Amino acid sequence: MREMKLPAGHVPVKAGKIGVLLMNLGTPDGTDYWSMRRYLKEFLSDRRVIETPRAIWWPILNLIILQTRPQKKGKDYATIWNTEKDESFLKTITRNQAEKLAAHLASVSPDIHVEWAMRYGNPAIKPAVEKLMAEGCDRILAFSLYPQYAAATTATANDHLFRALMQMRWQPTIRIAPPYHDEPAYIAALAQSVRNHLATLDFEPEVIVTSFHGMPKSYLLKGDPYHCQCAKTWRLLREELGYSPERMVMSFQSRFGPDEWLKPYTDETVENLAKRGVKKLAIIAPAFSADCLETLEELDGENRHIFEENGGEKFTYIPCLNDSDLGMTVITDIVERELKGWV
Repeated sequence: MREMKLPAGHVPVKAGKIGVLLMNLGTPDGTDYWSMRRYLKEFLSDRRVIETPRAIWWPILNLIILQTRPQKKGKDYATIWNTEKDESFLKTITRNQAEKLAAHLASVSPDIHVEWAMRYGNPAIKPAVEKLMAEGCDRILAFSLYPQYAAATTATANDHLFRALMQMRWQPTIRIAPPYHDEPAYIAALAQSVRNHLATLDFEPEVIVTSFHGMPKSYLLKGDPYHCQCAKTWRLLREELGYSPERMVMSFQSRFGPDEWLKPYTDETVENLAKRGVKKLAIIAPAFSADCLETLEELDGENRHIFEENGGEKFTYIPCLNDSDLGMTVITDIVERELKGWV
């Protein structure tokens, strides 16, 4: 840490240390109605997520969606809840990622501190920044754990970070890690995770569905680069594995509301493959750095049922990189690169 020589009587000042802030999307505090309602209201009130004019969206959200959706989503979360820690697996995994990153960076420099936060729910971004500042971190690297950039994920996390900074008299210097959709370490880790998982199976998938989180098509037409970055991840992963576009297909999941979203849709793709005679299927979700409701319940649950109900026989979900050795290699490589000049 840099020495700070202060005049006599000056208040104590901590400075000279470096912070790393890992940010993920968010999680409810519980599966009960009120926990789910608080989470959904914060999430669905975000203008980065829902761009429908407030005059139209506000009554729909408060008078319809928040009256019924908390119960349904609470039941969905309950099917994949980490009952041992009484939290979502997304929270468990993100904490593990931060702790493993901190252990690794301790060997690089004792002056690096790591915190983690969620854009929606807890732990929140502002308290995480305040903790880093209290440790003397006057430089902070913010790393959104979304491989592909989207305004509804990366940008809103950054917005929340910047709102916290707006309330601070002494702001830290901030670096924002770039999206890593085409990072060689990320593509190599994804490919190796596919090889490792397939080696554990007693069957060979005829098709692997590469499912990315969806977004309204209108967001793409307004200039969001998310679709292009997803397509590049898909192409690079296929090339790394030596698969054709027919063997490894791309789709988009989790659509919500009546508007057209990015296509093809994952559930329709899975159904069509089964009806076409595909008997053995695998799904991987490269838009997620950690397993969550959209992967564990939607892909490994709902889409498994869709495949089997339409004639499919063998189904497997390939887990996210999570806090595995492969996943941590990606995170540590990017963080070390982005800290150059500071460390």
